Amino acid sequence: MTAMKLNDEEQDMLAGKLGPLAREALRHQIMVGEFFGAEDFVPVTQAHIMADTESLGEAGVQWLEGLAANSEGRTGVCVPTITDPRGTDFAKAAFLGQTRSMLDLERRAIDAFVKLGVTMTDTCINYQTVQAPIRNEHVAFGDTGVVIYSNSVCGAYSNFEGGPSALSAGLTGRTPRYGFHLPGQRRATVHVRTEFTPETLNDWGALGAVIGRFAGNYWAVPVIEGIEGAPRSDQLKHFGAAMASFGSIALFHMVGVTPEADRLSDVAPAGLPSHRVGRDEVKALQASYHRDGKIDVVVFSAPQLSLYELRDLAALCDKRSFSVPLLAVTSPQVKPDSDRMGYTARIENAGGTVLSGMCFYQSYAREIAEAKGWKRLVTNSAKLVNILGGYGYQPMLGSMEACVDAAVSGRMT
Repeated sequence: MTAMKLNDEEQDMLAGKLGPLAREALRHQIMVGEFFGAEDFVPVTQAHIMADTESLGEAGVQWLEGLAANSEGRTGVCVPTITDPRGTDFAKAAFLGQTRSMLDLERRAIDAFVKLGVTMTDTCINYQTVQAPIRNEHVAFGDTGVVIYSNSVCGAYSNFEGGPSALSAGLTGRTPRYGFHLPGQRRATVHVRTEFTPETLNDWGALGAVIGRFAGNYWAVPVIEGIEGAPRSDQLKHFGAAMASFGSIALFHMVGVTPEADRLSDVAPAGLPSHRVGRDEVKALQASYHRDGKIDVVVFSAPQLSLYELRDLAALCDKRSFSVPLLAVTSPQVKPDSDRMGYTARIENAGGTVLSGMCFYQSYAREIAEAKGWKRLVTNSAKLVNILGGYGYQPMLGSMEACVDAAVSGRMT
């Protein structure tokens, strides 16, 4: 029935002996595996699903509901399976101008996922909050920022899994063995020498964007030399998320920093094509997303903010008063700590809004723009500026400090 090699348990799944959910999930995975030339499956220890209803739509939610109804009382997922950000923060939906139909669709999706045994973590920073994967751990992750961080910084093994594939991995406990599950695919394909070590998060994101643009495809694996010191988690988070957004990159190595690349020779064959990147290239990319003049909104999102990012943002908000909305989006795991430590109150006392469990561009961003009259948007996320142009915004990239100043003055300078 299939060219892939199936072990006894997988044969039982395909025969329906482990229930209809596992059978349908494995059928889907076989089609994916055959497309990519996988010889067999690899067991996975956890899965992470892109689950926003803007992407799912009515048809996707109905499909989930059908799976949930077909579970026949079985547990559903057989390995820990979590979710990416939702399409809303229910407590702030009215402020965002989201409609009842959007929220109803969201509730239906949540109900179906819960029936399937999925844990509603609603985060794209699970590696900072829930359970970071470890080196050589095979996982099935969906969000591009999650995959590149987990592959590169943690040394785990994952491809970009589409929503049905990630859910299938949760239901079967395995994924086709192809791509970045294979050691040979993880070797570097391009060498990057940088003469610029960023400091601010938007600088890190811009450097990642520059590298992503010239690396340019999913199978490319950049190895970077020249970074001074040890980057922090938030810096690598913005760096990888932007690289994935601008270049579809799923894995990078940073010599002396990431676990697979103590030395260049650990990951790089001889004769790799080489590029040099400096401050000029980074500043040129940032300048391409700069416009002087009035702004409508400031957004910190994509990826969700860590507790330390919220701490730094709160410090910038003290004794300030915003003339345009400022949104700071974090995870449900971080938000209670931000509340407890007073960061949320300090941001909101200045006129900002702290949102939980969502991601701005996965939350009907176009409809929000129309409902709120927002067009000119400022952010410190290189990933976000790369995406929002397609939603009708004029996005601008700046440092966290510049973003807060713009929220106060209502202008970008």
